[in-house]
Amino acid sequence: MRVTGIILIVMGILLMVFSGINFKTEKKVADIGPIEINKEENNHIGWPTYAGGIVLIAGVVVLVAGRKK
Repeated sequence: MRVTGIILIVMGILLMVFSGINFKTEKKVADIGPIEINKEENNHIGWPTYAGGIVLIAGVVVLVAGRKK
């Protein structure tokens, strides 16, 4: 339980600090013999800041509950 609580606390802090992840993907648009046309797309996966707070509080609860036993 202690390890799970610590992991949740660290994840909660990271979720609060970083509001999302950006990454690029390459998509093939056309392939005509030796000629290839590719398109690069920027993608974003985001989450609300309060989600990090909820995970952080859950980690603290799990950590405290593990110590009472």
